[in-house]
Amino acid sequence: MRHLTLRELARRVGVSPSLISQIETGRSQPSVGTLYAIATELEVSVDDLLFDGDDTRPDRRPGGAGGRDDNAAAGAGPVQRSHNRRAISLDSGVRWERLTTQHDDDVEFLDVVYDVGGASSTAESLTRHAGHEYGIVLTGRLSVTLLFEEHLLEAGDSISFASTTPHRLANAGDVPVHAIWCVVGRDPTPKP
Repeated sequence: MRHLTLRELARRVGVSPSLISQIETGRSQPSVGTLYAIATELEVSVDDLLFDGDDTRPDRRPGGAGGRDDNAAAGAGPVQRSHNRRAISLDSGVRWERLTTQHDDDVEFLDVVYDVGGASSTAESLTRHAGHEYGIVLTGRLSVTLLFEEHLLEAGDSISFASTTPHRLANAGDVPVHAIWCVVGRDPTPKP
């Protein structure tokens, strides 16, 4: 739809064409930074990339029931059941589960886990994108780098920052970090 070749998208995102192809075919999971870069370049939400607007997909969680989503079968009501959340595990040791029953252009509401050593991007790079982020750490220790300043969040600590500020989130401990994250205004496409 954006009239981009795979090679041109890869060039704009700063990765190899083979990585884009592997992500597209499901043979590789992107890092958080690469995922946001692809979404930004294609002018779509991360939710659009992850779930392709399909709210009737089978459960993607390990050990999930498969089959149709209880929420979709019930008309995607207001309750998101924990056993059938839409989820993705990213290459960088990060897992996102959508906490809403359906896509919302303006908000990403996520249950996130950063495995030990997991991070949103490599230690040498920061990411940025449209929106404003709000997060609360439930367990573990999360390092949040905002431009040149590092903030260490522990269980119960919360943070808010403009997503356009170059940032990196990383597990700073020896147990997985579990947090609730919300990105508001992430979708860069203008509304009619």
